[in-house]
Amino acid sequence: MSILTVKDLSHGFGDRGIFNNVSFRLLKGEHIGLIGANGEGKSTFMNIITGKLEPDEGQVEWSKNVRVGYLDQHTILHRGLSIKDVLRTAFKYLFDMENQMNEICNRMADAAPEELEKLMEDMGDIQDILTNNDFYIIDAKIEEVARGLGLDDIGLDNDVQDLSGGQRTKVLLAKLLLEKPDILLLDEPTNFLDEQHIEWLKRYLQNYENAFILISHDIPFLNSVINLVYHMKNQELNRYVGDYDSFMQVYEAKKQQLEAAYRKQQQEIDELKDFVARNKARVATRNMAMSRQKKLDKMEVIELAREKPKPEFNFKEARTSGKLVFKTTGLVIGYEEPLSKPLDLQMERGQKIALVGANGLGKTTLLRSILGEINGISGTVELGDYLHIGYFQQEIKEANYNTCIEEVWSDFPSFTQYEVRAALAKCGLTTKHIESKVVVLSGGEQAKVRLCKLINRETNILILDEPTNHLDVEAKEELKRSLKAYKGSILLICHEPEYYQDIVTDVWNCESWTTKIV
Repeated sequence: MSILTVKDLSHGFGDRGIFNNVSFRLLKGEHIGLIGANGEGKSTFMNIITGKLEPDEGQVEWSKNVRVGYLDQHTILHRGLSIKDVLRTAFKYLFDMENQMNEICNRMADAAPEELEKLMEDMGDIQDILTNNDFYIIDAKIEEVARGLGLDDIGLDNDVQDLSGGQRTKVLLAKLLLEKPDILLLDEPTNFLDEQHIEWLKRYLQNYENAFILISHDIPFLNSVINLVYHMKNQELNRYVGDYDSFMQVYEAKKQQLEAAYRKQQQEIDELKDFVARNKARVATRNMAMSRQKKLDKMEVIELAREKPKPEFNFKEARTSGKLVFKTTGLVIGYEEPLSKPLDLQMERGQKIALVGANGLGKTTLLRSILGEINGISGTVELGDYLHIGYFQQEIKEANYNTCIEEVWSDFPSFTQYEVRAALAKCGLTTKHIESKVVVLSGGEQAKVRLCKLINRETNILILDEPTNHLDVEAKEELKRSLKAYKGSILLICHEPEYYQDIVTDVWNCESWTTKIV
């Protein structure tokens, strides 16, 4: 049975086309990976099918009575609600039914015999629905999902307004999973999850009976949960059966076949044109030349899709730093309350360190304390000599209305416009992206603009807070290559062991020094 049907969808922003006559069908129980490079329109597609965005052309049809659950990170969570309150709203329809049942009970006291029979029947139906939907063990279900995503570590009684961006996303994801909709729409759900909770979500989705559409650039995660791939590229949407690895095999084979057919046809076209040019003027061969020309005119010419620029991240390296990069003595990090025990940490030149551990333990707070952006509760931080620091922040919340050119130019005023454009193009951005405002770009494209500023500054230590969030597969691989080649020091927060293991020399597990229960 088709849950969702998209017919002849076309959409664009200004003169930049996103989809051209795209069709899509989702069947019950399908586990779909929606993949494609940054800026190909994956999140736009989600916004169109959920009705947040009106397409330029085409139809979006949901089957009747389908409950859709969308992980929207822009959902407003109101002050005064605890995490548990928000999670209980997942069962609002059941609480509404309970109220309805209570009203029926009140009406029974004064009901005539015929009405009483009808009320008893209605009450029995509601009772069945409540029982079948585990209404009487709601709190146990909430605790199970909260534990799986690490919300019990934060504390279910905490106000949702006091949460970090990552913790907020966990709350929204937990609420969504508790709702058990007929279809889950998940846009990069692992971005704010740590290893342990990614593993839990992976098991959850493997056993999920209903359909879901998942956008993710985490290939091991994708491979473990999907059975279909829809690939977005050059305004098209193509379907492949199997996981991401199966898709890549078929996609590469098709690409090679098309390139071989293109080369063969181009050779034939050259030979036909050459024959026509040499023989059209001679009376004896004019008819043969005209015949070849007709063949040329009727030929359906194979066109290869224009390849988008591949990103190149080559960090500019400053003079060598002193032997000591930083040293903390009795440093307790935190805001109103401490997040760590007293820390005596030391990093030396050439070390590449991954900071790992559950979200909310203070990894970002530690980075900001080392950089001097915030003060520790107690203790000291000593920075080494001759440090040229490059810092990549995990989240920038403010909307940026600069164009990409203005954004880079403001940091590098001595660059010519040509140099700014070339620097952005090297990061895998097209001319249309480069001339757009930063605020309208996808998360991955915005990350590439920030990386552009980072790689053009001379550094000898990189402090990177989840740099792979939102980056597409190609950009992630290129960033990995450049970090391995970087001769300076690196302090990296990352939740993908498959990614950081080849880069770092040391792993610091923050769970060993946190004051929180893990």
